[in-house]
Amino acid sequence: MTATASAYERLLEPGRIGPVTTRNRILKTGAGMLMWHESDTHMRPEMLAFYERMARGGTGLIVVESPTIDYPAGARWRMRYRIDDDRFIEGLKELVEVIHKHGCPTFMQMNHDGPWQADLRHIEPDQVYPGPPLGASPVALPCETDFHNEVPKELTIPEIEALVDKFASAAERAKKAGFDGVDINAASSHLLHNFLSPFWNRRQDSYGGSTENRTRFARQIIEEVKRRCGKDFACTIIINGLEVGQAVGLDDSQMLTPQLARENARWLEKAGADAIMVRSHWLGYHVPAYLTDLLFYPEPPIPLEKFPPEYYAKEKGVGANTLLAAGIKKEVSIPVTVVGRLDADFGERLLRAGMADFIGMTRRLHADPDYVNKLREGRLDDIAPCTACDNCLGSRRCRINGLLGTPYTDIEKAPTKKKVLVIGGGPGGMEAARVAALRGHDVTLYEKQPKLGGLLPIASIVKGPHPEDLPLIVRYLEAQLRKLGVKIRTGRAADLATVEELKPDVVFLATGASATVPPIKGIDRKNVVSGAALHKKLKLATRFVPPYTLRWLTKFYMPLGKNVVVIGGALQGCELAEFLVKRGRNVTIVEQSDMLGEGMVDAVLGNLMTWFAKKGVRLISGVREYVEITDAGLTIITKDGQRVTLAADTFVSALPLKANDDLAPSLEEKVPEVYRIGDCKQPGLIADAIGTALRTAREV
Repeated sequence: MTATASAYERLLEPGRIGPVTTRNRILKTGAGMLMWHESDTHMRPEMLAFYERMARGGTGLIVVESPTIDYPAGARWRMRYRIDDDRFIEGLKELVEVIHKHGCPTFMQMNHDGPWQADLRHIEPDQVYPGPPLGASPVALPCETDFHNEVPKELTIPEIEALVDKFASAAERAKKAGFDGVDINAASSHLLHNFLSPFWNRRQDSYGGSTENRTRFARQIIEEVKRRCGKDFACTIIINGLEVGQAVGLDDSQMLTPQLARENARWLEKAGADAIMVRSHWLGYHVPAYLTDLLFYPEPPIPLEKFPPEYYAKEKGVGANTLLAAGIKKEVSIPVTVVGRLDADFGERLLRAGMADFIGMTRRLHADPDYVNKLREGRLDDIAPCTACDNCLGSRRCRINGLLGTPYTDIEKAPTKKKVLVIGGGPGGMEAARVAALRGHDVTLYEKQPKLGGLLPIASIVKGPHPEDLPLIVRYLEAQLRKLGVKIRTGRAADLATVEELKPDVVFLATGASATVPPIKGIDRKNVVSGAALHKKLKLATRFVPPYTLRWLTKFYMPLGKNVVVIGGALQGCELAEFLVKRGRNVTIVEQSDMLGEGMVDAVLGNLMTWFAKKGVRLISGVREYVEITDAGLTIITKDGQRVTLAADTFVSALPLKANDDLAPSLEEKVPEVYRIGDCKQPGLIADAIGTALRTAREV
């Protein structure tokens, strides 16, 4: 699919934020990547590459994630840069230079973690600041959450005034580093939002009791930044347009309502804010404050009919904040930015409708830093898809962009053209073929199945289209291979005879992995479904029926009983359990590790565990031994040494996969260069397969 730049006329036109002209209306938001360390005083190569690629790719304005302005009380993690002292200016100057050299303006975000600082030394032994957390008032949530399960210390007026100075001093340092402005994060449940919200702020002094007073802290910061840094330095602010408490049993009338948010916006504009970004926050659900799609995973925390009408919920988090932003835009004369799983099409509609002035993006720009340039050139098919897996924010890597987290900015041409054979058409094999072709090599790819994708079609059946739409990966990579002239041979297994015929200089072995059969007595019983057998059946089925159609059909029939025990509690087992629960099964997960959900992004896993508890899923971790499966059930030895038999109709093994690398030794005797990549080298996640494939192929 191609499109002319006129299709995105509003999105691609320059904008204005205070004294700063942006190249277009796409703004890269300041989401934390945690790829730094508090001890850094110079910029790491991977951070320079990360930001340079987005600047070079045409992004209109880049907001650099929040360095710590108040150490240690304002920092939850050590994996952040600092800006509380002049010695950190030089490193940020290095970053600004690589952004500016591509003509892109940049702001530095500032925030204070404040009430996030609960004592978590039991799970984070190296915690920066063990508390007590700081807040407007001694108010905590009436539920368990690692962000707000400890009553904060109420800040005194002198402490507030000292923090105003720390914010303004950080802004001065940002200006000295060359930034064009600062972005104050007063959203989510950070310290400044804690003052803006009537739920959190119960003060009776000049910082509480009215909208004017609750906004005073944030207003003083804006005013002081403007006073010290001057009119030629921008100062923007992020606020919540809504706060919801229903999910934790609180009355929403006690929360920050859209009406109060609009009042907040008017006061902040009067203080001198140059622009406002609008987000939202659900108490007890921290991550959906900035990843709106995760509020709907695995299911919404409350019924959709009970959602506030101002929260746009029709597209499962896509554009969730648009009505809130539009409401604030009517109240202020400064630009308004909206965020929430937006893409170019949605963004263009919002701009044309006058509902926002700028479109904030993060994950899409992580997936494809050249997003804007490709829009401008009409190369929509060449845009690498973001499947919202959240690996970028959870583990500093990207499922589709293997360069993220590396010091590299390009795939360069190889000095010598080689004949390359790729054996296996899963994500790792396809990425190796793509990168090898970009390097200028003559590439042939063999896949024994009729279609490319490896295990992705099977994973699609379990995961479904939300929040991760895996078929997008297959379609994108296959289209890129065909454009690059890669010779694709599907339905044909490559063996030594193939190698003898083609005589390649290089072989990438990407034959994937297979499900393992656990060595449990009775594992071959009729009431046991092995992962290997399940994979085989599903591979056959996906030859004839699309994955999502198969997923839909499983709502009506599956050859599994009502009560199911899933053996294995890593990513595979947890996602299978979710799939089964949604199809009316009563599920128990047993896992030998003490930790469930290995391989899952923390934010996704947290939502899933909360949902499991609501659905009554029984979780048994730390199993010492799987003893036997009999008519009575699966007998295990628990972590406490107890012998327990779990009765069920069906037992399903969902253990981590085993590498299929049997061909490697023979190949290594016949081919000068042989590289195992993806699951064939080390079974892992999609991000592992694509990342290792790219890093290997870019050196060949």
